[in-house]
Amino acid sequence: MMEPFVYIRALRHAEHTVFCVQEEQKKYYNSQFGRMLPYSSGQQVKRSAMEGILTFLDVQAAPTTFNYKLDKKDNLGNAEPWSPCDPTYIDQLLGGWMRATTGEIALKRRSPLSISAMRPLHPLLAGTTKENATFDRSNNPDLHPVNIRDAEGHILQPDEVDEYLQKNKRTLGRRNWIPDLVRAEGLFIYDIAIDKRTLFSVSTNQHEPEVHNETIEKLKNAGWVERQNVFGKCLIAPKEMRDKIIPAIAHGIINWRITSNQARTFSLMETLAIAISNNANIIAAAIRAKLKNDSDKPRAEPIIDDTAGANIYVTLPCDGYIVDAAGTANALQQAENDIIEQLQSYDYEHQ
Repeated sequence: MMEPFVYIRALRHAEHTVFCVQEEQKKYYNSQFGRMLPYSSGQQVKRSAMEGILTFLDVQAAPTTFNYKLDKKDNLGNAEPWSPCDPTYIDQLLGGWMRATTGEIALKRRSPLSISAMRPLHPLLAGTTKENATFDRSNNPDLHPVNIRDAEGHILQPDEVDEYLQKNKRTLGRRNWIPDLVRAEGLFIYDIAIDKRTLFSVSTNQHEPEVHNETIEKLKNAGWVERQNVFGKCLIAPKEMRDKIIPAIAHGIINWRITSNQARTFSLMETLAIAISNNANIIAAAIRAKLKNDSDKPRAEPIIDDTAGANIYVTLPCDGYIVDAAGTANALQQAENDIIEQLQSYDYEHQ
């Protein structure tokens, strides 16, 4: 019997960083331990992994059409963005789509990759810190001008500025104070489930369609073959396409990285361990934490259990965080090879 799923759990270390959010580090409250904990959303992990896949293949993402709509008063508002709903684009094939256009049947494809948020391995093994920062240009004041506007919005002239400073005994610094920046640190995990049944298949059902009939004909002309899986009639991507994409999937979901919003708070977020199995419960047991109560305060101990039944790959940096981790230099490459082998061994055309 062919196993339809591959489950992957990865353990990473993050230090004094942010998980790519626009304003403040995302966090949630853990009621059992009474702690605010940082996390990176599953959507962010998925997008980062997809960027890794596309970079590996050296291809661009599918074009997205951003729509706007004018109301009766000519006010401009956002309308639903359109994706091409075309699985010949790698990010569409792997990421799925949803397009509901007025007057047309909605198109929906669920992603064959289910991706969790990156969250703490245990509430006691991660947390947040705060720092204060300044935007400072005071080292060369002649280079950086300063404006003062009055209550009506008019800019004061230099002599008016001097008069105000003398009268009020004030100075004009060239720095802004930025208080309470939240940073994340600790041990974090994320989980990925790959559904091999839909990984390279597109349903041809037109009652709840994934694609239009025109796209079906386009795929057939591109070498996609008509088959049937557990969900019904479908088209299967040609083998040469599958063989090209599978190594990129393995590389992207293991080696993805967050780069934006970290110019000042970059962290390698190094991978410490990978667990791979066809059973979700097994990867949960393979990389876990154990609550200890041998001191005044409860503490947690990270555990990598090679007896749980998963294929486990431990990197060299893991030795610094888990006792007797026994990391190896080629662990991540071995994990990639494991995922590649599991995906290539599945008979997509005869499910």
